[in-house]
Amino acid sequence: MQVFRGVHHAALAPACALTIGNFDGVHRGHQAMLALLRSEAQHRGLPSTVLTFEPHPRDYFAALAGKPEMAPPRIATLRDKLFELERCGIDQVVVLPFDQTLASLSPQDFVDQVLVQGLHARYVLVGDDFRFGARRAGDYALLDALAADRGFDVARMLSYEVHGVRVSSSVVRDALAAGDMDLVSRLLGRPYSISGHVVHGRKLGRTLDCPTINVRFGHEKPATQGIFAVRTHGLSPEPLEGVASLGVRPTIEASGRVLLEVHCLDWPSELGSEGGYGKIVRVELLHKLRDEARYDGLQALQAAIHQDIADARAFFQAQGRQTTRDRI
Repeated sequence: MQVFRGVHHAALAPACALTIGNFDGVHRGHQAMLALLRSEAQHRGLPSTVLTFEPHPRDYFAALAGKPEMAPPRIATLRDKLFELERCGIDQVVVLPFDQTLASLSPQDFVDQVLVQGLHARYVLVGDDFRFGARRAGDYALLDALAADRGFDVARMLSYEVHGVRVSSSVVRDALAAGDMDLVSRLLGRPYSISGHVVHGRKLGRTLDCPTINVRFGHEKPATQGIFAVRTHGLSPEPLEGVASLGVRPTIEASGRVLLEVHCLDWPSELGSEGGYGKIVRVELLHKLRDEARYDGLQALQAAIHQDIADARAFFQAQGRQTTRDRI
């Protein structure tokens, strides 16, 4: 999959089949739309293309208004979004910076400058609630009318439901906020995960008899926080079970920086104490154990961490027993 910043890159295909959206989480509704896009693209002999935005438009408008609370919690980082889009078989992704210039484009100018002149779209697939242009003035009817005049086809995909629930990024965010990781997995069609480079931290975990690997989330408002039983990919040939904290570490620092700290229950001896640094890992958050908490001192924090480790081990042992029963 090719990734481009901006719509006028010289390496972009001369024509494409396109869908547009934020695709936060790339949930099952997104996946159904991407599958339809790929089918249409193959039928027309065009590359399947996703146009997405960074930052999220609501992030931009929240910052503009000086009201950061208006920005939605982020399900996935840009890295994870691109990873899932590639897994869905998309040929190319265009990441368009959402700024004042883009926010000011009228619906007609958005179609002309971005879809026609920038991306050379021949087919455009959108969701049933798609809006575009300044003040979200454009809707599907206007897009259809403009497309007929400018020579590309437009289609609209209706809502996707799981057990009678319309799947959307908002529904996924609600499930993450509630810590219902089983529901999140059903909505995503996979366990919820976060990926990134293992970075150096303060190495405080070693003094607490709980060494960790650290992955920065890259957004100040993750859709979930807390302590989780996790499975980590990328450190060894087999995924490693563990316990992780996703949050701002209120007992340790007051910076507000979001960090994913993972303690692997059985650290591979061949990695040594420094072997994880620089690796790209993917951490699946399987089960929420509890919320983040502030403790009175490191001794209380250490006791809580060791209880979390015991709870994570119990979770995986129960999972193992369930798997054995299923096989029988």
